[in-house]
Amino acid sequence: MSAPTFVFPPAPQASIAVAGDTKSYPVRRIWCVGRNYLEHIREMGNDERALPFFFAKHADMIEPDGATIPYPPLTKDFHHEVELIVAMKSGGLNIPAARANEHIYGYAVGIDLTRRDLQLASRKKERPWEIGKSFDHSAPCGAMQPASKIGHPTKGKIWLSVNGTERQKGDLTELIWSVPEIIEKLSEQVSLGAGDIIMTGTPAGVAALSPGDKIECGIDGIGTLKVSIGKPE
Repeated sequence: MSAPTFVFPPAPQASIAVAGDTKSYPVRRIWCVGRNYLEHIREMGNDERALPFFFAKHADMIEPDGATIPYPPLTKDFHHEVELIVAMKSGGLNIPAARANEHIYGYAVGIDLTRRDLQLASRKKERPWEIGKSFDHSAPCGAMQPASKIGHPTKGKIWLSVNGTERQKGDLTELIWSVPEIIEKLSEQVSLGAGDIIMTGTPAGVAALSPGDKIECGIDGIGTLKVSIGKPE
């Protein structure tokens, strides 16, 4: 069978750098967990007992370490959310938590950038969150650390600072739903596959960003990520 041809050149493959490797990790889908640290649930005034739920970003919203992120349109309340990223190397439907780690390629630190005012307005109207969560440049991600090198971390400080002042601080031990549990629940809803990444939720301390802000964040044993906020496009 001949290879397909296209009416215009396809977009470049979205990818994440792999630490210590010339090869990159190709991103297929981005899944995000809503509300997975207790203190963040409390600061947002949400139900502490709720099961995990998921929303999505598009793969081409990935931005690399060192990027300048344009201040996005339509918002006056643009927030940072530092998160552990889990990257899949295989998948399927109904993956049991006990087998979940077998499907993980590696881990990285990322930021779920959020237009908070638009997100909250949508929630009040019981509309989807995409306008607040899924927009250009909204998924910065640091270099991937293969699980073959670092194992499967279950503890370690997760933090974010803006202009040198720490705003977010937590520990992976504080995840309400563990990574294997997240994979089990998500794979009940959709077939996971190689190239899927999961952003696993953020600790307390989310706050607004402005043009000119310098963000640095990290997770012990995994790495760091630095981005800047630029002027609107």
